[in-house]
Amino acid sequence: MSDATDDTPKARARGPLVIELDEPLPDVAAAPEIEDPTGRAMQAAMARMARPAGRGPGRWILLIASALVSLMLGVAAWDFATALIGRVPVLGWLAAGLSGALVLALLVWALREWLGYRRLKRLDSLRARAETALAAGDLTQARATVAALKALYGASEPDLADLLDPVAALETAEAVLLVPLDAQVQVEIESAARQVALATALVPMALADVAVALASNLRMIRRIAELYGGRPGTLGNWRLARSVAVHLMATGMVAVGDDLIGSVAGGGVVSKISRRFGEGVVNGALTARVGLAAMDLCRPLPFRMGRRPGVSTVTARALRGLFSRG
Repeated sequence: MSDATDDTPKARARGPLVIELDEPLPDVAAAPEIEDPTGRAMQAAMARMARPAGRGPGRWILLIASALVSLMLGVAAWDFATALIGRVPVLGWLAAGLSGALVLALLVWALREWLGYRRLKRLDSLRARAETALAAGDLTQARATVAALKALYGASEPDLADLLDPVAALETAEAVLLVPLDAQVQVEIESAARQVALATALVPMALADVAVALASNLRMIRRIAELYGGRPGTLGNWRLARSVAVHLMATGMVAVGDDLIGSVAGGGVVSKISRRFGEGVVNGALTARVGLAAMDLCRPLPFRMGRRPGVSTVTARALRGLFSRG
């Protein structure tokens, strides 16, 4: 039986090695902070999308001035067409026909914008009805919501005749109708994040990355709304983008104060590659956040059976292979 107080060199080698220092340890808190990229392009794009619309007297002045200019242009076009008919009838009737075609095109555009706005409101209404049915446990309202959802997507399934629980009815509809769409939406978000990251890293011009980030985010938001059945018009897409930006800023989700970069490309990636590539990682992560916020606003049912993807997961998948891990 060996002695418990064995102090031989072999016994000491098995224990921990302790090195005593004569000087005190450095203060880690006093070390200078490493300058991280701030995602300037995405911050500027989000600020542009979240810019509030005109309110008060300025808005009325703009509307009255627009109506006055439209009236002046209409009268000028009418006078031009009538005068031209008197001088050269063929050209005059051609000008009148082109003016009528322009008015018709404007009316069609306005109708499409109105229909796109109605479709977006329909998604909001479905989500509100589903949340009310879940909170109140109302089976009738839950089945009505599922029926409206099936009509939106032109689906014949699921059959809810045997389900007597509103939660089960909505979760079944979500699993059948929305979970496949969620996967497509995630692909769109990853594509937009990848595009913004590459543009930020490779385009050296000052405001080009801001323009690319703004255009990519608007296109991504439109695609997300279309996948969920919204199909907004030009004005409707901008309105939806502004709602997304306001939602993000209100909830503090546009800050870059978490572990996004570390989870995406490794802890030391920003210090091992150029600052432009670091900005690309941050802008890609912020684009993913914008896409997930648009997903929350456009999805006609709340997440229950489907799992909302995380920002880090989406960003890592989008930037996989673009930036080597540290």
